Amino acid sequence: MASPASPADTRAFIIERLVGDRGDNANVVEAGRALGARALPLFSDGLNGSLSSPVTIELKSVDVSRLSEVKPQDTSRFAMTIGASPMSSDALVMLIDADAIAVVVSALFGGDPDLPITPIARELSPTELEVAGIVFQEVATSVNGWGARALNVKFPLPTALTGTELKRKIFRDGPAVRLVFSIAIGETIGTLQLHMPQRVLMHRTGGKAAEAEPAVAEDWRQRFNDEVMRSKVELEATMPLQRMTLGDLANLQAGQVIELEPNAQSEARLSARKKTLFVCEFGKLGQNYTVRVKSPFDEDKDFMDGLLPGQG
Repeated sequence: MASPASPADTRAFIIERLVGDRGDNANVVEAGRALGARALPLFSDGLNGSLSSPVTIELKSVDVSRLSEVKPQDTSRFAMTIGASPMSSDALVMLIDADAIAVVVSALFGGDPDLPITPIARELSPTELEVAGIVFQEVATSVNGWGARALNVKFPLPTALTGTELKRKIFRDGPAVRLVFSIAIGETIGTLQLHMPQRVLMHRTGGKAAEAEPAVAEDWRQRFNDEVMRSKVELEATMPLQRMTLGDLANLQAGQVIELEPNAQSEARLSARKKTLFVCEFGKLGQNYTVRVKSPFDEDKDFMDGLLPGQG
């Protein structure tokens, strides 16, 4: 993506990656649901028009997402393609699972709709990837639109990726909206996910961040704080052993047993990013070790305890 050319572009560039053009998740979800409702009949009619027997397509859910979290863990059971537009190189990120592909393959090649569909329990074949491409084409066409709000998606879409190729694919980060469609015949149901950057969604549905009322400092502070609170951090729990001299420490040998202090189990420390947060009690629940939060960590008290040996 090209570098922002002006302060206004720079601001929009930063905001998109942190909270999206709108920032309010309720607005984003509402816009996504409206787009999904309009696209659903076009998607259903377009896909069923090329099948031997009809499939049932429904919009199951709409929520906010991050583009960096689109890629599935088991890439062998999914196919993906990305539709580009003048607005964004990843305007449409579409992901279909093996169950949905099996449903469409059966309907395309005249499978009996009254019989259970054999699931795909292997890597997807070239034919199945072509079928996934047919579905992606219909999805992109249904949401592309026309006129001033058209996304102007570049057709034909790239060949669908799966397996190792999909695993190697690198996605940029940024706020997005996720629309989940179900594709079913009888009891066999698969899913198709459509991810769109939030600024692309707002353009497509007619929302323009530039026309929104300027947010006061407190509003933006809250939006940034909300995004920060969604970040993931690694927790570490440690227990104190005992005090010893540097000489004793230097003489430790492999296999030597070090005793825990009598209160060690109730003085575990819970930390994140090298900052101690809570004092905890070490324990066990079933086969899993646990720590129970007792109180917030008091740095001043810990400093004083360190100055008074035997008082910790």
